[in-house]
Amino acid sequence: MSLRVPTLRHEPADDLASLCKAGGDPLRLNVLRALAWDSFGVLELAQIFDIGQSGMSHHLKVLAQAGLVATRREGNAIFYRRTLPADQRLGGRLHGALLQEADTLALPTSAQQRMAEVQRQRAAASQVFFSRMAERFRAQQDLIAGLPQYRDSLLALLDTLALGSTATALEVGPGDGGFLPDLAQRFTRVTAVDNSPEMLDLARQLCERQGLGNVEVELGDALNSGGKSADCVIVNMVLHHFSDPAHAMKQLAARVNPGGSLLVTELCSHDQDWARTACGDLWLGFEQEELARWATAAGLCPGDGLYVGLRNGFQIQVRHFRRPAGNTHHR
Repeated sequence: MSLRVPTLRHEPADDLASLCKAGGDPLRLNVLRALAWDSFGVLELAQIFDIGQSGMSHHLKVLAQAGLVATRREGNAIFYRRTLPADQRLGGRLHGALLQEADTLALPTSAQQRMAEVQRQRAAASQVFFSRMAERFRAQQDLIAGLPQYRDSLLALLDTLALGSTATALEVGPGDGGFLPDLAQRFTRVTAVDNSPEMLDLARQLCERQGLGNVEVELGDALNSGGKSADCVIVNMVLHHFSDPAHAMKQLAARVNPGGSLLVTELCSHDQDWARTACGDLWLGFEQEELARWATAAGLCPGDGLYVGLRNGFQIQVRHFRRPAGNTHHR
């Protein structure tokens, strides 16, 4: 008589159990806490928490299976970041509550000290990298943090927004237009504003090649208070070129419709002063709290953020700020 092998079926409760298991370990909670404002590789996390690489890999696998962390490959390196909770999915509210509670915890002092050492090692590696690649970066400046390096994270954040079927978008400083096709798929109308005729021409050519009929390119000053508004305003790697970024945030916030969103992609604060001359950067990135403070002063509410670690030592922050539905524009 043959034995009947029971069929294993995946049940919805399995996802909740996986989430509970992932959050049921103090080390994994501390890893989530460490990833709140940064992204790290497995070796960096192993160093921060003083455990072996294989042990850390196991914990990261558990967190990944529960959907609490995501990965991004940068060359041969893999960086881990937190994922954003989605209330409409099973376990989404539990996911959000877990992160909220974890963020009330302080990392052990020893872990904080080792994290600071990891940051120092990154800075040293960055200096070596850019001293060797300086000439190449002068010729192709956006290799510091080009769209391919943060596109997936930006889309992940964008796709968590509750966009209506008639939502509109405004991209400020679109460069060669590389992100416009993604916006054209998600919004009924997209406006791209740039003060550089040369760059705007590149964006226009891309729109023509890809048949983006719902995208309009516009030459102008993005900080002009009389410009168009939109339900979602996107500013990728532009803020560090403004002489007064706090004022720029206020003017950009004024372009956001009530109930809409401002998405800002920027470098985290760094000390690579060569970027001023090589790339025309007026500011060497921004502190996370700094952007939140300027956004609040502009009448916006800080929301979720994602952090992307780069092999060259830089860190990117992708931030969401929402205008309350009843909030009038600040002029």
